[in-house]
Amino acid sequence: MNKITVNMIVNRKPVTVEIEPYARLLDVLRKDLKLTGAKEGCGIGECGACTVIIDGETVDSCLTLAASCEGKSIETIEGVADGDKLHPVQEAFVEHNAMQCGFCIPGLVLSGKNILDKYPEADRERIVEAISGNLCRCTGYKQVVDAIEDAKDKLND
Repeated sequence: MNKITVNMIVNRKPVTVEIEPYARLLDVLRKDLKLTGAKEGCGIGECGACTVIIDGETVDSCLTLAASCEGKSIETIEGVADGDKLHPVQEAFVEHNAMQCGFCIPGLVLSGKNILDKYPEADRERIVEAISGNLCRCTGYKQVVDAIEDAKDKLND
């Protein structure tokens, strides 16, 4: 099958890739663009380890055809920090020990960041709903929700 060309913006940079028409976004990010923050967890959109933000919406990159991303803006965990300066959500995850093995953390951080981008005054219930598609088998969710609430307070100061 012939490859296709897809142009997209990844972490604020224009990117052009030559891919198989059936390539998943997760595979293109990890293999073609060497952005390995999004993880292959379940591969069926149940765990959220592959979460990325596309045009302001969190999506499971394992269920997204890369070809459907033509002209779209994609944010991965690699694009969240500003150089060496962590995003407030990332800082709060560290401060609240909201991680153990780290496998699910990129997806949780992106879900937390995205809900605060969309709803700067998000309450705890909305934050819990926002991360409901991200499974963590290590820490539980209290520290994660506490971290996102703390980041919200810092972003709103």
